[in-house]
Amino acid sequence: MTRLIHDKFAKDYLSELLSPLGVVNPGREVSSEVRQIDVYFTPTTGETSYKEKLGVLGKMTETTALFEPFRNPVSVDEVLSCLSKLLEVKAEVERLSRRENTSAIEADLPKLWILTPTASTTLLNGFGATLDQENWCRGIYWLGEYLRTAIVVIHQLPKIPETVWLRILGKGRVQSEEIASLSTMPVDDPFRLLTLELVYQLQSNLAKNQPKDLEEEDRELIMAIAPLFQEQLAAAKQEGIRQGIELFQEQLAAAKEEGIQQGIERGIERGIEQGVQEGIERGRQEENRAILENFMSVRFGKLDSKSAIFISQVSALSASEFATLLLQLSTLSVDESGVKIAKELLAEKVLKIRFGQLDERLTSLISSLLTLRPEDLELLLLQLPQLSVEELLVLTTQLKRNTGEV
Repeated sequence: MTRLIHDKFAKDYLSELLSPLGVVNPGREVSSEVRQIDVYFTPTTGETSYKEKLGVLGKMTETTALFEPFRNPVSVDEVLSCLSKLLEVKAEVERLSRRENTSAIEADLPKLWILTPTASTTLLNGFGATLDQENWCRGIYWLGEYLRTAIVVIHQLPKIPETVWLRILGKGRVQSEEIASLSTMPVDDPFRLLTLELVYQLQSNLAKNQPKDLEEEDRELIMAIAPLFQEQLAAAKQEGIRQGIELFQEQLAAAKEEGIQQGIERGIERGIEQGVQEGIERGRQEENRAILENFMSVRFGKLDSKSAIFISQVSALSASEFATLLLQLSTLSVDESGVKIAKELLAEKVLKIRFGQLDERLTSLISSLLTLRPEDLELLLLQLPQLSVEELLVLTTQLKRNTGEV
C-alpha cells in the first residue's frame, strides 16, 4: 500500500518545515499504551518572518501542538483516538506543573490539529465542529473551546499563498496542483528547495512500486513532480557553471599571487596536457560516431533521427565494446525487423553506459525509449547522466504521456 509512503512524507514534511520554530518530535509516544503522535511540536522561537512565510501553518505553531495528518478522509474512530492522545498530553503537562509547583501557561497547553483531505458533514456535525471565520480561514473547523482541537479540511482551504504549505498535504488533484505551483517560486527559495527534496523522495518511493499497485492519483502525482525535477536540474547545471567560473577566477588570482610568469607557465602546461587528453578522447568518439553512422547507412539505408541520437551517445564506448557492437549489428537482417533490433541494441548500449548491467525494469524500458519523439529522446539522453533508474522511468512515462503513447 502507498498510504504508508504518504504518511512518512507528511511527517517528514511537517517536521522539516516546523523545526526552525521549535522542537519537533515525530512519533512521540503517549504513556497509557504504545501509541504515537505523528508530529509533536513545542515552540521555542518567535521568528516572525519565518512564521509568516508558512502562512496558516505558521499560525498553528503559536502554541504546543499535536499534528495528525491523514492521507484518506479521517473517520470518527480516528478523531476519537487523536483526542485521547491530546488529553493524555494535557494531563502530562498539568502533572509536571503540579510537581514543580507552577501554573501551566496557555502556550504550554497543547492544541490538536487533525489534517484531512476531506470530511463529511455528518462527521463535522457529530463533533460539533464549526468555523471561526473571524480568526481563521474557511476549511478549519473547531470543536468545543475546551477541547483545543481543529479539524483542518485541506480541500476546503482557500487557494491562496497562505495555505499552500497545508494544501501540499492534500490528495489527488489538490496536492498535484500545489506541488506544481512550486515552479512559480524562485529556484533558490529555501521553502521550495526543502519541499522539493521531500517531494523527490516521495516520488522515488512511489516509483518503486509496480504500476499496477499505484492508484491513479499517485500516478498523476508522479507526473506532476517530474517537470519540477527537470527545472531544478537545469538550475543546478547553471549554478555549477557559475561556480566553475568563480573557481577558475579564484585559481587565476591565486596564480597571479604566486607570480604571473609561474602561473602562466603552469596554466599553459596544464592546459596543454588537459587539452591533448580531451582532444584525443573527443577525436576517438567522433571517429566511432562516423564509423557507426557509415556502417549503419550502408547496411540499413538512410539513418533516421532517433538512430543518429543513439549513435552520438554510443560513440563513448571503449574500443572493445565498440567492436563487439559492430559485430552484433553485422549479423542482423537487412529489413525492417533488423532495423528495429539495431535501434534496440543501440538503446541497450546507451543504458549500459549509464547503469552497467540492466535489470528487468531497464530492459523493458528500451521499447518505450524507441516510441519517444526525437526531440524528447534527445532531451532525455542529455539528462541521463544525472538520473537514477526511478527518475528515468518516471520521466520516460511522462514524455510518453505527452505524445499520447500512454
